[in-house]
Amino acid sequence: MGERVEEQQRVDKIINEINNKEEKLYNQSKGLKENVIELRKTFWDDITVNVDEPDDIIETQESIKQQAALLSEKERFHGKIGEKLKTLDRLKNSPYFGRIDFMEDLYPEIEAIYIGISSLMDKNDEEFLVYDWRAPISSLYYDYSPGKASYRTHETTITGEMTLKRQFIIRNGLIEGMFDTGVTIGDEMLKQALGNNASTTMKSIVATIQKEQNQIIRNERSSLLVVQGVAGSGKTSAALQRIAYLMYRYREDLNVDNVMLFSPNPLFSSYISNVLPELGETNVRQTTFLDFIKERIVGNFTVESPFEQMEYVLTEEKSKDYTTRMKSMDYLASLAFKDRVDHFVESINEAGLQFKQIAFRGKTIVSKQQIYDYFYALGEEIAIPNKLELVSKWLLEEIRTQQKLELTKDWVMEQVELLDKEDYTNAYHQSEDREAWTTVQDEEKILRSNMVKRVFAPLKKRVRNLEFVHIPATYQALFTEWDSGNAPQDWQEISKHIAAQLKERYLTWENATPYLYFQGRILGDNADRAVRQMIIDEAQDYSAFQFAYMRHIFPYTRMTLLGDINQAIYTNTTKENPLMPTDKEVTQERITLTKSYRSTKQIVEFTKYFAPGGDMIEPFNREGSKPVLIHDDDLTGTLLPCVEEFMKEGYETTAIICKTLSESDEIADILKGKVAFNQINEETYAFEKGLLILPVYLAKGIEFDAVIIPNVSGTHYGKEADRTLFYTACTRAMHALTMISPGEPCRFIEEAARETYEVK
Repeated sequence: MGERVEEQQRVDKIINEINNKEEKLYNQSKGLKENVIELRKTFWDDITVNVDEPDDIIETQESIKQQAALLSEKERFHGKIGEKLKTLDRLKNSPYFGRIDFMEDLYPEIEAIYIGISSLMDKNDEEFLVYDWRAPISSLYYDYSPGKASYRTHETTITGEMTLKRQFIIRNGLIEGMFDTGVTIGDEMLKQALGNNASTTMKSIVATIQKEQNQIIRNERSSLLVVQGVAGSGKTSAALQRIAYLMYRYREDLNVDNVMLFSPNPLFSSYISNVLPELGETNVRQTTFLDFIKERIVGNFTVESPFEQMEYVLTEEKSKDYTTRMKSMDYLASLAFKDRVDHFVESINEAGLQFKQIAFRGKTIVSKQQIYDYFYALGEEIAIPNKLELVSKWLLEEIRTQQKLELTKDWVMEQVELLDKEDYTNAYHQSEDREAWTTVQDEEKILRSNMVKRVFAPLKKRVRNLEFVHIPATYQALFTEWDSGNAPQDWQEISKHIAAQLKERYLTWENATPYLYFQGRILGDNADRAVRQMIIDEAQDYSAFQFAYMRHIFPYTRMTLLGDINQAIYTNTTKENPLMPTDKEVTQERITLTKSYRSTKQIVEFTKYFAPGGDMIEPFNREGSKPVLIHDDDLTGTLLPCVEEFMKEGYETTAIICKTLSESDEIADILKGKVAFNQINEETYAFEKGLLILPVYLAKGIEFDAVIIPNVSGTHYGKEADRTLFYTACTRAMHALTMISPGEPCRFIEEAARETYEVK
């Protein structure tokens, strides 16, 4: 009997076992669900309710607690059964994708090990039919070719010999492809995976993880893992698989709240949202750095987004403050400015912190000067946040004193008369236990007391939240009054520009992190100990200050930084980039991915000529057509035929990638009414298949079947700073790339060898 027939028979047996397990779990689930419903219905029947005596009250509380715990446990168990059923359903379509035959040195017997997205045991739960791809033994599949091999368990290293390495393509329970392979995952399998159309969500790639990606996924040593990977090298996929691996490896200690993922924009967050559920894991905490900052800034500020900053840089060159803004961008993003902020905070321990007065009904209870004097009378050895807590306690005492004085005033009864019936009833019940002759007086006292408490509550809350500290005015003094004597060149010009923005309660993107850092240094920054693993994608777009801030508030967190210095599209992020960390206090490991899997060999060969680190890029051997350059001044007449051609080719996602949002609007106007399309902006949270129009900075990390760049002229992409933008736009294409130039093409195309692209 042929090997393929034998392997198919095994698949059939596995699916039969999955069906049996599903049926068993389904019956279990059904019975448990009915049990839960019944328990909810009879919840109070099994509880002894008695509130006559203190002991009885305690007994009642315990009874409720026990019944609630029982219900919660049954519901949790029901949820686990549901998760198991989902996993079995995924396994039924494709139970596994790999097989290795391994013989341990100590036990000379060959064992066939099948690897899939999740473990599967036999009916007696004694033997593994399929091993989870994250299991220690599964690393053999990713790291070795047949021959001597070893893998680490949690206690030791197992050595032996791999006698076979086989790959499967199984769909709907049928083996569509099967081949034996060497050290890297077979090209045939990769070509098949990469040759498909782009999806609107990223897919998990556990079947095609390469050895270098496996190093990222299974790295447990490093507190800081830095991954520099070229466009299309599988950085993000490996990072998500890394999360899934860590959640599996430390499943007793690590839950979804302990892992945080920073993505570049909401669209990208939506794009990757499917990967972890496909791997059988729940999605972890996910945010953008912009949302993270906005949630934490106290006060009524408008915060510029990184995309708005980008638009300013690309489109406002003629504005009068442009040169000053560019200088301030450079300085505010640097570690030198962080040092300046730190020195300013130190000086505030002696003088300079500004406050707001505490007032009630137009009358000052405590003036700004009184608060200032009280704060600076406290010892300098006490940290600023601790001093402010002491000031807060003092202010609350002053407010309580004022609260007592207000009790007998006329305004209180005026407010009491506006109360509803429920408030009066409550006051009556509070006083009814007392002697009858005092009831009316007691009612009024209670009503007055309740009213004054209610009116003073918001003021007390603001004091507890330290809102009496005037952070914006104090921070503004850094730019208007404070001078440490080591101000940078052009500081006067820069500080005047920033002070004007702060006066308008406007924080530019480059100033948002410094402001938040300053706010935390004054009010107190609670280190987030819950987050134990953090993944930062597109790390090349974080400034040195932003990364230093992350280290400051997540001091105990293991971080994985992923990015590509060739795609650093934001201004002033490459000079002290976190992808090149210098922090000697942490265990660092650096992994470089040089092979590009996303694009065809022809697209990679073209783009590597103008990539800043082009020599490092290796194309994967997947053939396709050469990129096309069209010389044409009539964009209206050229664009539509290009789109229609890609549709005929069967491409499901075609992206028209523009340099700016305004160019994106122009293209949308040209195509309106002629073809269906979706225009994407920074508020877009998901996209459909079809024709998409978007600026390049929103295409980060996403791939499309075909890409059209509508203007590649030298006037449009004319500066050296445009290199990474142009490279990023080109490398979004999986199968086809078309560039349109209304004049002389940009210098980046001129740098490419002429034989790497076609001209039409």
